[in-house]
Amino acid sequence: MPWSDIFYPGNPERRERLIRKSQELRELMKNNFRATNQLIETLNKYLGSSFGLIALNEKATVKENCDVIIERIREIQAEVQKIDLQMKKQLEPTLYVKLKNMSLSVRDYRRVSSVFTAVCGLAGSAVAIAVGWLIKNAYILTNMTVTFGLIATGIMATVVVGVLFMGVDMLFGAILGNIERNQLERALEEYDRALEQFRPASEKYQDSITYVRVKLEMSQ
Repeated sequence: MPWSDIFYPGNPERRERLIRKSQELRELMKNNFRATNQLIETLNKYLGSSFGLIALNEKATVKENCDVIIERIREIQAEVQKIDLQMKKQLEPTLYVKLKNMSLSVRDYRRVSSVFTAVCGLAGSAVAIAVGWLIKNAYILTNMTVTFGLIATGIMATVVVGVLFMGVDMLFGAILGNIERNQLERALEEYDRALEQFRPASEKYQDSITYVRVKLEMSQ
């Protein structure tokens, strides 16, 4: 046991908590990269998009990985905004509201699909489902960019992702005593704030993407 742990007996427990939270952060990042790729595959298949898949790079820093997923989500958001403006311009106001609320009838889906075919050259009820989901859930994409932006500017931003599964010494180096305690407490507080927002945002993001993929498969 390090001498510092004798004078600051809470440090070992703080280290363990930090390691667990680091591992949770890494897993959440992995899951969100996977969900984003599923969304990309859906958009490419049903809307004729050409977004490239993204990958979590464990040799890169947390911030660098956050920047990758933020950039791709923003590209998707730009596509959503373009589609939204087109549909708002071309659809009757009542039908557009139904599309935005995902409350379309079978007949409504046909009407939306025909408009989208005229505007973008794509047809089918699946197209209308995908478009409606994108418009209705645009805020979910925004929440994810905000959440990843929070993590990208935090205390762990410069840590390499692969290190998050290693010991706390790899995170902070050989920092002892009350300096280590203060660093650990600061990191834990920041993790708590970030994870408090990241957990529900990730769950909603992933669940929503799963939902639209199931709906699209059922429409085939």
